[in-house]
Amino acid sequence: MLYAIIGRDAAGTREKRATVRPRHLERIDRLVEAGRLFAAGPFPAIDAADPGPAGFAGSLIIAEFASLADAKAWAASDPYVLEGVYEHVEVHPYIKARP
Repeated sequence: MLYAIIGRDAAGTREKRATVRPRHLERIDRLVEAGRLFAAGPFPAIDAADPGPAGFAGSLIIAEFASLADAKAWAASDPYVLEGVYEHVEVHPYIKARP
């Protein structure tokens, strides 16, 4: 089943996010290689494709996992969580309805 993982950045973590990003992306790439990633990307903190110094407010990952527990465990071990970039993470079952 697909699960939506929504991570919200902690205040003042723009530089830390940039430092931790390569390790975060390595995990995302493993989902891609396994054919389990539906979508992933950050939420700009402002209405712009390149938010510059405003940075990001969080991220969304939609991926396939065997269970909600597996999705939560995967999210909990993300470098953005472990390094304090995300202050809050939600994991929800997701059903693609359209298109």
